[in-house]
Amino acid sequence: MEILSDFSSERLRTDSPTKVLKFTEQSDVYPKPWKAPNINHNSNIYTMKKIAISSLVMLVTQTIFGQISGNVNYHQKFTYPTTKVSVRYPNKDLFTSVRGMTNVKADIYTAIFSVTQVGKTTEEVNALIDTRIEQATANFKDKERVEIYVDMISFVPAYAFHLEKRLFSKRNYNEIPTGFELKKNIHIKYKNPIMLNKIISSFAKAEIYDLVRVDYYSTKLESVKKELREKAKLVLKDKLKHYEQIMFINFDTLEIQLSDAYKIEYPIENYQSYTAYNSSSLNLRKRANDISKANKSKTLYYQPIMNKDFDFVQNPVVLEPVIQVMYEMKVTIKKQTPTEKEYILISPNGELKQLNIK
Repeated sequence: MEILSDFSSERLRTDSPTKVLKFTEQSDVYPKPWKAPNINHNSNIYTMKKIAISSLVMLVTQTIFGQISGNVNYHQKFTYPTTKVSVRYPNKDLFTSVRGMTNVKADIYTAIFSVTQVGKTTEEVNALIDTRIEQATANFKDKERVEIYVDMISFVPAYAFHLEKRLFSKRNYNEIPTGFELKKNIHIKYKNPIMLNKIISSFAKAEIYDLVRVDYYSTKLESVKKELREKAKLVLKDKLKHYEQIMFINFDTLEIQLSDAYKIEYPIENYQSYTAYNSSSLNLRKRANDISKANKSKTLYYQPIMNKDFDFVQNPVVLEPVIQVMYEMKVTIKKQTPTEKEYILISPNGELKQLNIK
């Protein structure tokens, strides 16, 4: 038999899952002593090294390719929004469209910082906030292509609760004024995007940290729209020529209706957020009430509109946040319906008689 009765009909295995040690039991004879097989240790060591190297290469390869996609895929698979191609059955009329996009690099930027100051009196709070703003903007007032504007936001009294103690009554909390709160926004316009790093460093010295937003502007939008429209015309002519060849129709004699529109997307509209982290799980027998989880930082990244749903894209490679100008032109071509012919018979007497011929 192949099985020892002392092991409940199971084979005795070594640490290696590929090798099974078999014991033979013969009737009326004690089991023969087991003899180890002749193993070539050098060959096994070479095989083990080969397996270890292969496993390491596979691990490194998977790690490299996994890092290329970025942390946005850490917890949830990221996919670009997909617009399905919708093709309708032919109708009496012909419908076609042209979609184009241009990525425009901004040439003017405006950064907005928020400043909040509190003080006991109106004179104190105004003096403190003006000193901070002057300290933050002093290095940029005399620079060319930099403009600064301070926007007044709010000026309200601040309140706090005061405990009123009485001998034979409950404690009372009264809300009393304790000072004033003043908020202002600093708008700073610049043309070189590298300038923002210097602005942030200077504002941080004045304890101004709240960067509200950065707006992007371009002085070339009108010319960009014109170029986009002219390019769309060429693409449309090519499409109509293609339809004429496959349908054997001349569109010059047909009625054509056209409508078009522009759309502009600014960088501030295309930022997405995600949180990448790895949390461990606790298998506790008893329910624990003293587990404190760490705060996971949320990250933002710029996600431009992709090029896949357009007939043409100008400046398709996006390195930095850009202004994206889109243009779409829709065309309807009315097909001519065949007119019914009328047949009229003129009799010898000059009478007209209509013939019904199908």
